[in-house]
Amino acid sequence: MKKFLLIVILFISANSHAQNQEIQKVVETFFEAFHAKDTLKLQAFCEDTMILQSIAENAKGTKLSNEKPEAFFKSIASIPAELKFQEKILSYSIQVDGSMAHAWTPYEFYVNGKLSHKGVNAFTLFKKDNTWKIIHLIDTRRK
Repeated sequence: MKKFLLIVILFISANSHAQNQEIQKVVETFFEAFHAKDTLKLQAFCEDTMILQSIAENAKGTKLSNEKPEAFFKSIASIPAELKFQEKILSYSIQVDGSMAHAWTPYEFYVNGKLSHKGVNAFTLFKKDNTWKIIHLIDTRRK
């Protein structure tokens, strides 16, 4: 009985790790497309009805802003070629329950090699037809 229980625990643990790796890969590939300004690839990871929000934090207080997916993709496509930017993900905390997942990713954002701001991204994903899609992305931004 102990061997059976150990096998079940190992199977569940391996399955959970594999799901977490799937989610992390979606987020990593999202940022690869983001840095490459590849809006078609970005759209492939996002649900059409995705919600985009940002919370700006500064000395004046906090402000919540909303952005439509179309405006987000258009803004990425319009970034000048000479502008270099990188969002460095510092860690991943991933939770999965069936067809819903959440990824919490602290980050630092660099523009032309200089730290611009930092914060955390919170991705909510939905698994449909064996594919994970981003349905909500909210981030904080602090100077």
